[in-house]
Amino acid sequence: MASNLSGNAYALTVLSPIKNAYTQEQIAYADLVRDRLQAWNDEENSPMALVPNTYLCRYFVLDDVVYQSLPGGGALDTISDFLPLVPDPLRRSALPVEDHLQSRYLVFSCNFYCGPGGDPDPYLRAMWHNICPRIKEVWGYCYGFEQVDSAEQFVAYIKRCSLPPSLFFVGSNDDSLDEQLKALYLKQEFSKFAVENQGLDAPGLKIKLQDFMQRVAPKNLSAPSWSAGKYKL
Repeated sequence: MASNLSGNAYALTVLSPIKNAYTQEQIAYADLVRDRLQAWNDEENSPMALVPNTYLCRYFVLDDVVYQSLPGGGALDTISDFLPLVPDPLRRSALPVEDHLQSRYLVFSCNFYCGPGGDPDPYLRAMWHNICPRIKEVWGYCYGFEQVDSAEQFVAYIKRCSLPPSLFFVGSNDDSLDEQLKALYLKQEFSKFAVENQGLDAPGLKIKLQDFMQRVAPKNLSAPSWSAGKYKL
């Protein structure tokens, strides 16, 4: 889909309805999924670090749509605001009906490098092959996922649950993941270099810079580089 593409980058937004059921311990499936996702934060790296070409992604459980305030009403509602004697049920009856979700949803939002072809299937297959057990940890409690038992079935399931995206993550261009990881690494290393070499004269700084360039190897994308999925420095 053209709306999913920006150059070589692909934006994927997935909403999978979680079953309205409970474990034997009376824990709602949605709460169990949320707990498992939060436990990923205690790991050294995100499980998604094992999925090639992932720019960034986010998982969360959507309980319901949230209204910041009561929606605006029509003329009757406006008049009732000036009439304290109007019963509250009558005033509320003039307001539009609020919409609510019938299920709680596992939301997966991801930007990844898909290449010039714009096909998301290779990325989703790689996701299944690299972190299949972790996928089942969370999607296993969603409607329809009990029929998913292969990479191709996973691709089809994700596409059924996908929505057109409205925004791309602006901090990521459509360069390959290796190029972006290398850029992050160079940014961090050059910042440390600038701090550590304050006050040097020109000849001394030139020597330090030459050593720095040899160490960081800017044209070598494979190493040294930033680690994929790294949470912090």
